[in-house]
Amino acid sequence: MNVHLKLSQKQRGGNCIIYFFKKYIFYILFAVIVLLFTVIIIFKNNGSQYIREHEITAYLKDGDVICRLGEKIWSSVAKEISPADKRFSHMGIIRIRDDAVSVIHVEGATKDKKDYVKEVPLTDFLHPAQTIGIFRLNDINGYKVSDLALEYLGVPFDRDFDKNDNSKLYCTELLYVILKRIAPGIALNTIWLENLNKYVIPIDIVSQSEYFMEIGYWERENSTERIDKNHIN
Repeated sequence: MNVHLKLSQKQRGGNCIIYFFKKYIFYILFAVIVLLFTVIIIFKNNGSQYIREHEITAYLKDGDVICRLGEKIWSSVAKEISPADKRFSHMGIIRIRDDAVSVIHVEGATKDKKDYVKEVPLTDFLHPAQTIGIFRLNDINGYKVSDLALEYLGVPFDRDFDKNDNSKLYCTELLYVILKRIAPGIALNTIWLENLNKYVIPIDIVSQSEYFMEIGYWERENSTERIDKNHIN
């Protein structure tokens, strides 16, 4: 009798556990997925931290890739091309010589009509930014990247977004051709765009790549306030 009672209690306990698991399985799985996603993000951005405006320069090294989200309508369109990380719409390559920090980049539809690869002071690049991300190659010397970038100065902006034609370049294509020259076997992400009927290189080529580490991230607190050029060290 006592044995039967004990067995019944164990059975009821087991049934309660099964009932609880079946009832809340969705919530349990959801919690596990969120936890895994959080761990992946932390691992992916290992070493990255939120930085303040006046600290940006201190985090930079020669050959770093600096990304930004601009304030133009085109910026909103460009960031949506990235399938995963939509924080940025444009990028450039950092060059540091004799304490002078500049950015080599290319963009279209500029006010000064300089739609070609150019080297500008860091402050000029940062001025319209709403967000800034700093990324560093893990196994490639940054000096090689910035030195090769100089060879493309003056190359016109690629309005056809044709990554197979290096006579014209867009911002991510500039980085793409440089890295392919340094490490031909490097696997860099491209995505198919139906409206262009071709593969293009998204902005998150760096943030979603195993070859880069995110060093720091800055976000403008007031969307109506630009970076103060005199506030950058």
